[in-house]
Amino acid sequence: MKTMTGMTKRLFDPAAVQADEGVQVHGMVHTLRDLGDVRFMLLRMPGGVLQCVLSGDEFDVREGDAVRAQGKMVRDARAPGGTELHVSALEVLSRAAEPMPVPIGKNKMNLTLDTDLALRFVTLRNLRRRAVFKVQEGIVRGFRQALEREGFTEIHTPKIVAQNAEGGANLFRMEYFGRRAYLAQSPQFYKQALVPVYERVFEIGPVFRAEKHNTQRHLNEYTSMDFEMGFIDGFEDVMQMETKVLQTIMRVLEADYAPQLRVLGVTLPRVDAIPAVRFDEAKRLVSERYQRPIRDPFDLEPEEEQLISRLFEEEYGSEFVFVTHYPSKKRPFYAADDPQDPRYTLSFDLLFRGLEVTTGGQRIHDYQTQVEKMRKKGLDPADFEGYLMIHKYGTCPHGGLGLGLERLTARLLGENNVREACMFPRDQQRMEP
Repeated sequence: MKTMTGMTKRLFDPAAVQADEGVQVHGMVHTLRDLGDVRFMLLRMPGGVLQCVLSGDEFDVREGDAVRAQGKMVRDARAPGGTELHVSALEVLSRAAEPMPVPIGKNKMNLTLDTDLALRFVTLRNLRRRAVFKVQEGIVRGFRQALEREGFTEIHTPKIVAQNAEGGANLFRMEYFGRRAYLAQSPQFYKQALVPVYERVFEIGPVFRAEKHNTQRHLNEYTSMDFEMGFIDGFEDVMQMETKVLQTIMRVLEADYAPQLRVLGVTLPRVDAIPAVRFDEAKRLVSERYQRPIRDPFDLEPEEEQLISRLFEEEYGSEFVFVTHYPSKKRPFYAADDPQDPRYTLSFDLLFRGLEVTTGGQRIHDYQTQVEKMRKKGLDPADFEGYLMIHKYGTCPHGGLGLGLERLTARLLGENNVREACMFPRDQQRMEP
């Protein structure tokens, strides 16, 4: 009989190995370079690549093979990381059946986006592609770390729901044992319901939008990083919390993801302070500065988002800007109206390098106020009986936000298309791989 004691293999760390020390390593053969009497093999491992030196044709190995190698570590400044393995024994654990369809060993593979996405299982092995999603991992780590330190509880809410949280008709409908159900557009109702339970909650998970668009900024399934917090004095508390979250994200990336940032050529933005401007004032400033007429008084057009970001970077040196007090006409029924002017809401978007990456604000916490706003927007409160339990049985002043992981990643890395920052994008045309 065998028993499990929790003894696991440690990942290989070249920095922890002494020169001329004998080691055994495993990994995937990333590239092979044949120089006649010697071959260089780059072994792809969790921490990066290890250069291995193979003598002649002694070892039968090809790109894509999974191998276990033994040998001696030798210091060499020309090798990645400053060390290389001189291989004395090599075992092929699994052999690739065919040559690579694309040159994953190149820094830039020069593929069209469609080709890249169609071959995603392979192209993610490229070191530059791999670095993108390590940086994305760091963003998630920073988000979670910041909120845990601020007393937030992580939650996990259903993605099959009976009600529409965001308004509008952009829902994926599905049959659920003879009843109509939807894929969740947002964890909004659930995180609001859990404020009276935990006061501060957050979730990182998928959301679904059945919008029939095909743009560089939209996905039909994306990862939303949400939080909701109670006993706020105003929606500014939510913006302050997001600023702290972003500061933590940048610290985590700077401390733990410097190699990936170097591979990608990324300079992290400053987030010591983020300016805020009212929606109507932002539109006026852009119109005057760039001689652009205001065409839509109720929402920001993509070009306006870009120009607002440009203006605030030029004037305040900030690549982030909060735009506040969006018109009630364009905000969901749970958005709290501004008591000074009910045409506007106590809500905001966060723009980063010309793109909206966050939507948030203060929610309605009074039962009668929420019912009245539902009716004003043409909704029947009876259809939201479950949601209204939050208000009927008591909640506190609260607010929160949703931050799009792929949008933030894409903007941080200088990618124009959000699909570049999604491992396996889902849009109107793509359900595979």
